[in-house]
Amino acid sequence: MKYVAITACPTGIAHTYMAAEALEQAAADAGDELKVETQGSAGSTPLSAEDIQAADAVIFAVDVGVQDRERFAGKPVIEVPVKQAINDASALLERAADAARRHVAEPGRPADTEPALDSKVTASAGFGSRLRQWLMTGVSYMIPFVAAGGLLIALSFALGGYQITDAPPVTDQFDPASLISWAALANQIGSAAFEFLVPVLAGFIAFAIADRPAIAPGFVGGAIAVTVGAGFLGGLVAGLLAGAVIAGLKAIKVPRGLAGIMPVVVLPLVGTLVVGALMFVVVGKPIALAMTALTGWLTGLSGANAALLGALLGAMIAFDMGGPINKVAYTFAVGGLSIGGTTSLEIMAAVMAAGMVPPLALALAAAVRGRLFTPAERANGRTAWLLGASFITEGAIPFAAADPLRIIPSTVIGAATTGALSMSFGATLRAPHGGIFVTPLVGNPLPYLAAIVVGVVVSAAAVLVAKQIGRPSGEPAAGPTTGQGAAVAA
Repeated sequence: MKYVAITACPTGIAHTYMAAEALEQAAADAGDELKVETQGSAGSTPLSAEDIQAADAVIFAVDVGVQDRERFAGKPVIEVPVKQAINDASALLERAADAARRHVAEPGRPADTEPALDSKVTASAGFGSRLRQWLMTGVSYMIPFVAAGGLLIALSFALGGYQITDAPPVTDQFDPASLISWAALANQIGSAAFEFLVPVLAGFIAFAIADRPAIAPGFVGGAIAVTVGAGFLGGLVAGLLAGAVIAGLKAIKVPRGLAGIMPVVVLPLVGTLVVGALMFVVVGKPIALAMTALTGWLTGLSGANAALLGALLGAMIAFDMGGPINKVAYTFAVGGLSIGGTTSLEIMAAVMAAGMVPPLALALAAAVRGRLFTPAERANGRTAWLLGASFITEGAIPFAAADPLRIIPSTVIGAATTGALSMSFGATLRAPHGGIFVTPLVGNPLPYLAAIVVGVVVSAAAVLVAKQIGRPSGEPAAGPTTGQGAAVAA
């Protein structure tokens, strides 16, 4: 069999490439041919038209919208969450083979797996699945702006102190020999990047729903959300509104002479007018009031309430290790960066600290009691040190996939501990990513590092205890024992 595949996750960092590797290994083991296009942050070479034409079936292992999916029209398509490809790639190939055989046996039958031309998710998906993919598509396009803007702002504070926000515009005053001027430049560039967060979020949520004609209404709706003070929540609503409006307009039958200008003129024009009016006049202000209440609640958090929020966010980050629940917690923290305020920065610190715990804890556990783990897991443990230090929670996935009932509760306990401690200590962080490598940008860094160490030790201890429950003394861990194939099987 010949397959082509697309892998893509919201951050485009770990899941995207782990899924691609798992699919390639499973295809090699089965004697099949498979080529993968990884739509991740590092980019990839697009699949050629010849490869697509020759493929018996197409696999989409994605949690976000597939770019240029119209290339695959007419091919049988299997679409699943990216973690399904990581956990059971061989079963996914069997499903693709079945779809290919049905497609050949019934060439005239319109397959419900055929990709839609005007949507970033398959029409056969349930509403809940489509809503999640719409939102995650917006988040995935927003994250580069968050990373660039957040890290530049954090760097500016490290170089020039928090008073750098009061520096004059660099267009009026800039001294190449002055460190303060460079700090001001980084701050103002980062702030400019941050101004795009809500419009980009709204624009690409709309794009995921109704394709390119929805981008302009979505961006404009997001910009209006910022103008009226509706913020991050307003951007979500604006994106959904824009997508719904454009999808509704596209369903209207128009004369053939008008159809040619609909996508580039009529739909963006009418959609922008409708969405803009709704955001300014109807929904913007109520959402702004809700955001004001949320900001006030966050600002008022202290003591036990702050620790409880940190524990909850830490547990969410660890629960599915880069999946939808993890992304909800991360997106909540990133949204707080645009709100500002000390508590929002404490939430970002707690979330990043907690996200480092699962891989680091499993790396520590595998190093301390290697006999409880398979050779493949011990090899993964050596990689998990770097992944955990880099705030790539997905480094714990190979362990969790092989033994979820022991690993997931253990890592959740440690991550929740770290989140609660970080919030209690008042550690702050303006950088949205970077893990241990952005520690110089952390406010109150020593307690912050102590919170991470405590959570890692708690999780590692819990893993080691759980690994010995139900296992006779001296019995090694069950599972694959050799090489890369074992890692993929895990």
